[in-house]
Amino acid sequence: MSNETPKDFDSVESRRSSASRRRMSGSRRLYYFLGLPILRGIIRLLTATYRVEKVIGAEHIEPFIASGEICAPCYWHQHHIIGSTLIRSWVQRGFKACFLVSGSVDGEVPERVARAWGAEVIRGSANQSGALALRDMQRMMKSGYSIVTTADGPRGPIYEFKMGAIIMVRIAGVPVLPIACASDRAWYLKRWDNFMIPKPFSRVVMAIGEPYPIPSNAPLDQLEPHRVNVQEAVMSLMSVSETTLQEVRETD
Repeated sequence: MSNETPKDFDSVESRRSSASRRRMSGSRRLYYFLGLPILRGIIRLLTATYRVEKVIGAEHIEPFIASGEICAPCYWHQHHIIGSTLIRSWVQRGFKACFLVSGSVDGEVPERVARAWGAEVIRGSANQSGALALRDMQRMMKSGYSIVTTADGPRGPIYEFKMGAIIMVRIAGVPVLPIACASDRAWYLKRWDNFMIPKPFSRVVMAIGEPYPIPSNAPLDQLEPHRVNVQEAVMSLMSVSETTLQEVRETD
């Protein structure tokens, strides 16, 4: 018999990448404890300055907020600031949201921010703990929570919808709710997702697509067309957001 301590698969530490040596040390915990309130204040101040010119397809989320039925909102990793801000406004209206956040140390901050908003969080990724994350997602959906994902995260490629989200909604029998956005002025970080940080007082357009159902009886080897359809839906909403924003600017 082995003398090793059984691994706690519900622990965040067990879901961190074995390739990374970064761990939640005491000094890092103190850093997050002191810095998180400041970061939350900066995010709230920054997003409060945004001028939301239009929310296209806003009617698509209303039935889910009104009835409490669940869906699977998704947007690109690049659009996380605006996308999560939109979800936060739904949470304030009673929408039960649960964010899928990377199990890495970098996920500690977004987890705490999301929980401060009143949302739930699942830690994990398709790369390191896909089966565990999928189990947790099913558990949360049975409790009435809609799972929010950055569909091409956590490492890309950019704008490529991951199959894991499709499998999740297929098993749960809930629709994907595609989301995209555009900003007229933004900083873009030099990383795989070209992460977008809209500048203060920038104009923003958000777009919510029609719920896309995945048949629960669809064979796993026939899910690729659905993955492509949802990917194209998010890209189309992104294009519509950019076009609408350009039209707004031209009319001023």
